[in-house]
Amino acid sequence: MLANSLVELDRQHLIHPLSSFRGHEQGGLRVLRSAKGATLTDSEGNQLLDGFAGLWCVNAGYGHESVVEAAAEQMRRLPYATGYFDMGSEPAIRLAAELAERAPGDLDHVYFTLGGSDAVDSTIRFIRYYNHARGMPQKDQFISLSQGFHGSSTAGAGLTALPGFHAGFGVPFGWQHKISSHYVYRNPVGPDPEAIIAASVAELRAKVEELGAERVAAFYAEPIQGSGGVLVPPPGWMKAMAKVCREMDILFVADEVITAFGRTGPLFACEDEDIVPDFITVAKGLTSGYAPLGAVLMADHVYQVIAEGAGEALIGHGYTYSGHPVSAAVALAVLRLYEGGLLENGRRAGERLMAGLHGLADHPLVGDVRGRGMLAAIELVTDKGAKTPLPAAAEASRRIFDRAYRNGLIVRAFGSGAIGFAPPLCCTLDEIDEMVARTRRVLDETLDDPDVGAAMTGA
Repeated sequence: MLANSLVELDRQHLIHPLSSFRGHEQGGLRVLRSAKGATLTDSEGNQLLDGFAGLWCVNAGYGHESVVEAAAEQMRRLPYATGYFDMGSEPAIRLAAELAERAPGDLDHVYFTLGGSDAVDSTIRFIRYYNHARGMPQKDQFISLSQGFHGSSTAGAGLTALPGFHAGFGVPFGWQHKISSHYVYRNPVGPDPEAIIAASVAELRAKVEELGAERVAAFYAEPIQGSGGVLVPPPGWMKAMAKVCREMDILFVADEVITAFGRTGPLFACEDEDIVPDFITVAKGLTSGYAPLGAVLMADHVYQVIAEGAGEALIGHGYTYSGHPVSAAVALAVLRLYEGGLLENGRRAGERLMAGLHGLADHPLVGDVRGRGMLAAIELVTDKGAKTPLPAAAEASRRIFDRAYRNGLIVRAFGSGAIGFAPPLCCTLDEIDEMVARTRRVLDETLDDPDVGAAMTGA
């Protein structure tokens, strides 16, 4: 009765993110009740392996008492402290210092946000201020990648390049531009890594020339494109793009909202290619989803230009909850978990995950297996040679998610037919094996769909 009551209240009052309002009213929801480790329990008592860590964010897994105690103790002592008026709190100060100590190169300065979208928005404002401060206000054009995701706030959604975040919202803006994704599986130049890198470099240079080098302010890229389908660039791609940006006086922003904090192995995915961006945006795994928090990591050379340009004047950018002490205390506790063994466990589990998913490559529906660490995807097709996507009638995002749920597994089911995985770093090898086994069952059930079968036979 309680669950039924909640479903009705939800239908009447709660607006869900990234949902069809009418579809949600008709379909209702599944109420999650509790979680421990990598397992969720819903209101009907069903237990589910969380193969997606909530929304790419519960990196440490559920139910860590050390994190709960850190939040409770901070709430008792100081539940809120503003960062305005030259005030602050110990957790925010210590967290900024610890992030700066661990970040690549000279990313020594940290601005806290509530999540990834406002972290991206903050970089836009800081970059515009930076160029005004150095007497170059005309550098106001921003470039990102097709199939990239940089949040769903008004400015961030324009840098995002997924149609569902644009339709009906009046974005992207005229100052927001795109170049092609590296998308190895479907790249027009073929799968050769060097050819893909050369094509991306050439396209970025051409776009800058088209806009005017004196106009281009920044280039945004995810180390792995998450919401675009877990698209992994060839080794060396990020480094090559960063090099072009340096040569052309363009700031390079690495959006690590999904990839940071052990998701690909190291604390920051930029470490995989030994690059130092001008900005890194983080969120999600920063607190393992236990509390809202994001951050902008800013390079010292950018900070100094902004500081000198402002002089004694206030820099007019701020959020009420920037550096929230409870969220910062949570993040510090989570950081201890990562460095206390979770990063190592995540690397082992990531190797097992990738091996298990590659073991699905023989399935008739699996066209591509890709990933790095605990971030992966398989892409489903009806013809492996032609790389033919699942038919629209297969309703991939709905049916695959529902089937996985019925098989006791949470995954990200993309409309393209890709299935995304981002399990908590705490997973045991047995849990990883079970996720893969349940995925195979989902594939077998999908293969039995009449519309999928018809597409495969050409009927």
